[in-house]
Amino acid sequence: MAKVFIDACHGKSTPHTPTWLNRQAGRYMSEYHQVKGDTPSLDFFKNPELAAQATLDAQRILGVDAAIMFADLLPIMEPMGLSLDYLPGQGPVFANPIRTGVDVDALRVAPAEEATPYIAETVQNIVSGLPKDIALIGFAGAPFTLASYAIEGQGSRNYVHVKKMMYEAPELWHQLLAKLVTQVASYLKLQIASGVDAVQIFDTWVGSLSPYDFSTYVRQHLRDLITALKAESDVPIIYFGTGNLHLLPQIADLGIDVIAFDWRTPLRATWDALGVSAVQGNLDPIVLCADQAAIRTQTDQILGDVGGRAGHIFNLGHGIIPETPVDNVKFLVDHVHAASSR
Repeated sequence: MAKVFIDACHGKSTPHTPTWLNRQAGRYMSEYHQVKGDTPSLDFFKNPELAAQATLDAQRILGVDAAIMFADLLPIMEPMGLSLDYLPGQGPVFANPIRTGVDVDALRVAPAEEATPYIAETVQNIVSGLPKDIALIGFAGAPFTLASYAIEGQGSRNYVHVKKMMYEAPELWHQLLAKLVTQVASYLKLQIASGVDAVQIFDTWVGSLSPYDFSTYVRQHLRDLITALKAESDVPIIYFGTGNLHLLPQIADLGIDVIAFDWRTPLRATWDALGVSAVQGNLDPIVLCADQAAIRTQTDQILGDVGGRAGHIFNLGHGIIPETPVDNVKFLVDHVHAASSR
């Protein structure tokens, strides 16, 4: 059965603009809280039954054209040797951040079947419950974003420890990213083998880099990851970063199938300039906290800018925030489908 999301990833015409949303399964939904209950976050991400249920609930409730596997970027780092916890009011924290050569040398790299075996079962559970015309997206963090979390130990404003390592110890930096490329590639290949239809690479923090630093310290590792995936599979690869408009020209020729834009990126003009076949985005997620008239206006502006061009996947320019009314999210999905079908 044809999946409109996958057709759009390949730049093909579709009967309507396919839609899914970053963080479409999350804290803004009461069903999410019912599934999670008192389960600690790390246990929740690693539980194939609960993670699959959260994924399937979101797709069913919203009526989106793709489900995205419910997981988090960082548990992949735990079997590599990092002590991860999710603290109330603070988010993910590594108790033993990577700061030295000894730390990098100690990082373990292992096949995903050994390091993160639960992810295969999660994917299989989702596929078994997903309608046949709905695509499933797997995902992982990009090497730079994972390295940033691991080095800083938590969220950061200025990335001081990250950039110090890049500038002061470039050989160590490249050693770290090479290990991450190997682990992430194995993780995504396992998802693909287990049944996902596409994968998204999240590079949430890459916008903190200058074009020179991206070119010098990051781009080749991202290329290595894409090459490793393309060597074994033809599933579409989506790349998503934020605040990275200045880096997109360097990203566009890496063999990525779909480039996702944040809400600050002029969609049609950037699409034309990059010359890629498919793009994703890019409504400001905070629009969903406004009334439905505002949502309609903002959505129509994006759809009008695109003008029905094949290869557009409608999404937010970042993730749904917890304060978002569920009815507004449903309204957005229904409106995109209706407006793009006319």
